Amino acid sequence: MQVHFEVNKLPVFRNAVLTIGTFDGVHQGHRTIFSQLIKIAEELNGETVVITFHPHPRRILNNSEAPSLLTTLDERIKLFADLKISHLVIIPFDYEFASLSAENYVKHFLIRYFNPKAIVIGFDHRFGKNRSGNYELLEKIGDLNGFQVYEIPEYIINESKVSSTQIRYSLLSGEIKLANELLTYPYQITGSVIEGDKLGRTLGFPTANLAITDNDKLIPASGVYAVKVKRFSGNQVMIEKGMMNIGYRPTVNGRERRIEVHLFNFSDNIYHETLLVELLFHTRKEMKFSGLDQLREQLARDKEMITNILYSIQ
Repeated sequence: MQVHFEVNKLPVFRNAVLTIGTFDGVHQGHRTIFSQLIKIAEELNGETVVITFHPHPRRILNNSEAPSLLTTLDERIKLFADLKISHLVIIPFDYEFASLSAENYVKHFLIRYFNPKAIVIGFDHRFGKNRSGNYELLEKIGDLNGFQVYEIPEYIINESKVSSTQIRYSLLSGEIKLANELLTYPYQITGSVIEGDKLGRTLGFPTANLAITDNDKLIPASGVYAVKVKRFSGNQVMIEKGMMNIGYRPTVNGRERRIEVHLFNFSDNIYHETLLVELLFHTRKEMKFSGLDQLREQLARDKEMITNILYSIQ
């Protein structure tokens, strides 16, 4: 897959078949559209082109209503690559772009830069200033400019019963298993290992404290999770098993929310390394214990249960 960040440097596409959207999560519902995109491109001997935006349009147009993101830009790029998309075009979303009228959006953006052979959209797709553009306008302009428009019907998209909003709610409710089913892959958090207060080491459960690389990333419900961790060191990728705690650490009167990962059978110094954490199961909510001894006992029970879970699904 080729990734393009500048529309002025796009190649000449062969029978471009486009779809457009933010596609946060690249989830099961989105994949209904992508499967049609690929099918139509094969029929037209064309190339698949996904146009997406960064930052999220609502971050620019109405920041107070902008959602936390299921996927960072880097995560979205990798997910699209796994889907065998030919081209991914990332458009910097700003007020100037948002101010394009629907007709100018089609004529001076889609046609000018992509010269599409076909455009594939969902049944509720809107575009242009004030979201005034719709299927009928696309079809009208397409008839005059030689491209077809395919609208995925509501009943087909709704068969997946998936939305980014639904997945966000599941994650914030601690329903990680459901969220992963809707995404079709384990939810991920990426962060850099920073120095903490070393309480975990004192308890016999040393942890890697994570600083999240993207502040817009959605952090799931507090509590303990069974996780798999990818470590990136130079050109090497190593996979570890472990457990992760998200929360305020009420037993020690913590005041800031932290993300801490305990890797099983592991003792290397990994400060400043990047970790990609896959959340597999939410095993319990955050709890306040009477003291450190009770917390240590619970961590031992957590580790035993999570070890059994992870080794049963490998």
